[in-house]
Amino acid sequence: MSEQAPKTARPPLRHYVNDEELLPQVLRPYKAHCKYLQSAVVGTDSGLVTARCELAIPESCYIDDTGHLNAVEVNISYNQMMYYTVAKAVKEGLLEAFADWTLEDYWRHQLPDILIARFSGNYRRAINARSFFGELTFLSVQRRAPGGEPLLVADTSYRYWDEAGGRCDGTIKLAFVNVP
Repeated sequence: MSEQAPKTARPPLRHYVNDEELLPQVLRPYKAHCKYLQSAVVGTDSGLVTARCELAIPESCYIDDTGHLNAVEVNISYNQMMYYTVAKAVKEGLLEAFADWTLEDYWRHQLPDILIARFSGNYRRAINARSFFGELTFLSVQRRAPGGEPLLVADTSYRYWDEAGGRCDGTIKLAFVNVP
């Protein structure tokens, strides 16, 4: 006799393991020593799209070693997680707001048309930048047309942690301009 799931059970999480072809394409614009994103698993659950990532910063690209993940590296890591998540969402049809996009549309918009409109972070305990984990969640994506120009506005959250208990988190509002 098999057990049935309770009626209140959440829908199963769909996930897509690291895309070995897509990841290098997403990171192509970055200089070799600034490719921090090592792998990502993108999934959907309860209408949200989330990426769980492994990251590593062997050496800071702009400053002597601070001994911990700093605000600039948090931002670069976020960008890489976000670029990969959007590319994967476009490829797999995971976000309704990008339903009409192709990967060619994404590549055309990746650098010039995805803007950080608001960035906030909470640094709770130092994170070892040499090996850490990150999670990014798209909380909402809305189409707007202020002044007649269509754009997408996305609210996201992120968090980072390491095996020694380091952690930080925050929220970022994105604006996708010149959308198809």
